[in-house]
Amino acid sequence: MKTWTKKLIGLALTGAVALSVSGCTANDSLAEQFRAGDNKNYIAGDGTVTEFAPGSRPGPVEWSGPTESGAILDSANLAGVVQVINFWYAGCAPCRAEAPDLVALAAEYKDVQFVGVNVRDSAETAIAFDKKFGITWPSIIDAAKGSVVLAFTGIVTPQAVPTTLVIDKEGKVSARILGRIDKSILSTLIKTVAAQ
Repeated sequence: MKTWTKKLIGLALTGAVALSVSGCTANDSLAEQFRAGDNKNYIAGDGTVTEFAPGSRPGPVEWSGPTESGAILDSANLAGVVQVINFWYAGCAPCRAEAPDLVALAAEYKDVQFVGVNVRDSAETAIAFDKKFGITWPSIIDAAKGSVVLAFTGIVTPQAVPTTLVIDKEGKVSARILGRIDKSILSTLIKTVAAQ
């Protein structure tokens, strides 16, 4: 086969592959946002886990905010209780992916108070998310004021969504996970702080 014929076949195959790939992702707005590189105010975490030894834990952190039910939830109400605080919003793909694992862990660790901090949605959207995924713990609706995010800023800033914090009985941050949780890792972090 002549060299120019091979080049034409190669170009035709390259074009066909490019068309098929672009056809698969043409209607995927999330993929388009990713390719654009502008993040659309979304910073994805990489699953990095940071643990703090009991003597060097930041905090205690005081926070307060309205939940999706309209009640006010305050860190003072949770004194002496181990907490798992999960920063999330309904349209966040990793938040949706980790929801079943969080539900399973909340069922396993009944003495631990799980708290959501919704950083973007209305109460109605958060309630719909709760129903869809079987979430039974309260979520603070933090979109308007950002007071809970601000309370943790500079201590263990929630730099990505989702971010999950494990809080010890003194209200201090024991661990932080940036990005989607790994169920077994979060379980270990909870066991460690609950035993202290």
